Amino acid sequence: MNRPSIKYNLLLLGLPLLLAVSANRPSPQGVSWPSELCQMDNNTFMAGEEIVYKVYYNWNFMWLSAGEVSFRVYDNDEQFHLSARGRTYSSYEWFFKVRDNYDSYIDKATLLPTLSIRDIHEGNYKRYDKVSFDQKQHRAVSLKGHSRTDASAATFELDGCIHDILSVLYYVRNLDFDAMHSGEQVPVKIFFDRKSYNLTMKYLGKEANTKVKGYGRFKTHKVSPQLIAGEVFKEGDEMTVYVSADQNKIPVLIESPVSVGSVKVVLKSYRGLKYPLTSQIR
Repeated sequence: MNRPSIKYNLLLLGLPLLLAVSANRPSPQGVSWPSELCQMDNNTFMAGEEIVYKVYYNWNFMWLSAGEVSFRVYDNDEQFHLSARGRTYSSYEWFFKVRDNYDSYIDKATLLPTLSIRDIHEGNYKRYDKVSFDQKQHRAVSLKGHSRTDASAATFELDGCIHDILSVLYYVRNLDFDAMHSGEQVPVKIFFDRKSYNLTMKYLGKEANTKVKGYGRFKTHKVSPQLIAGEVFKEGDEMTVYVSADQNKIPVLIESPVSVGSVKVVLKSYRGLKYPLTSQIR
């Protein structure tokens, strides 16, 4: 089996709010790209938070439980240690097996990453990438290979402050959705796989009654990361992410079509939230 594209792997893991990437994508109309995105106050999460999602894949009218991904936040002095662990269920591994580990160390004052580690095992494909960020000098050093034992180093100049694919999720959670209008686009920058990307996320407004399997209904904010037509997504496809309309702003549901079938990512469990989950309709 050929290695699936990056968009498939990340969607399978259900990384909430991740924006699909394209190396040559032009800036969308109506988006003003700030020269610096170097500061974000954290009013949303704290150390001890743990959120688990279940990933479903729809194929030929059948919903299959494909796997799950867990997100955890640890205290690390003046930094937060963010971790994401993704795996397929054994019942799905006849088709494709995933054991992916993502770690990010972010400055508590800015939420910008200082260190990012990606250690992934997807079928027969393996990749290790350890990136050290110097946000003040706008530089990144990547130690990359099939594993940490054969990794080689390379240095990259960055165009201003930048996130990795895990830190950007917590940055987006701290956006003030209540102050946004429907259709507003939010720009972010990420460094991934030795490339920098300018990305946007579109805010689609509030939903008063979002049904989440196992939890009932939520008041949510609705957002749409851009998708790139190609191997995984068709022209016009849209991913929809439903974020709890409370102070935690956690994704509770993700829905997206893919080239064959569709994927749904559903909140499975949570603990250690900073605030009560008041968006849940009792």
